[in-house]
Amino acid sequence: MQIELLNDQGQAASKYDAPETVFGREYNEDLVHQIVVAYQANARQGTRAQKDREQVKHSTKKPFKQKGTGRARAGMTSSPLWRGGGRIFPNMPDENFTQKINKKMYRAGMASIFSQLAREGRLAVVENLKVESPKTKPLAAKFKAMNLDSVMVIADEVDENLYLASRNLVNVLVVEPRYADPVSLVHYRKVLVTKAAMDKLKEMFA
Repeated sequence: MQIELLNDQGQAASKYDAPETVFGREYNEDLVHQIVVAYQANARQGTRAQKDREQVKHSTKKPFKQKGTGRARAGMTSSPLWRGGGRIFPNMPDENFTQKINKKMYRAGMASIFSQLAREGRLAVVENLKVESPKTKPLAAKFKAMNLDSVMVIADEVDENLYLASRNLVNVLVVEPRYADPVSLVHYRKVLVTKAAMDKLKEMFA
């Protein structure tokens, strides 16, 4: 698979021979959807909580007499049928949203995403991405010169300067290969991968 190799100005200098096992697969929409949904579900925290009829604050006094009112009989105001009553099936803090994805499926789904990005021209390779100081302005100017307004950078190693320079840029994400996730790959318009990171991606997803 031939992928564009960009220079420091963001111009296509030559082509990079990427492995077909990672960047030349057919797009499997169902599998990609499954790993994206599983990734988002596994990021959820089961911290929301609601009260059942035992936990709501209420009086145990009978609201009105049993007969003669023409209304439906009621024993106490904590009934789920009443306004302010407890929930029948409340959400509890120990709720588990995790979904299991097999390693083989995850690797195949990630390779499918990388392959589709390469076919759409949204994936490019750079020699390296280094910054001399932890300043945001020079890195922002660098991406602007490369005509990149929404970019995910996969670098073989994210040093302190690169991390500090990129963390305040809203539409820029810099990660190492092991932290590349399917949601970010789909979200950003352009994905830049360093040459050294390409070798790691081959080891991870081939």
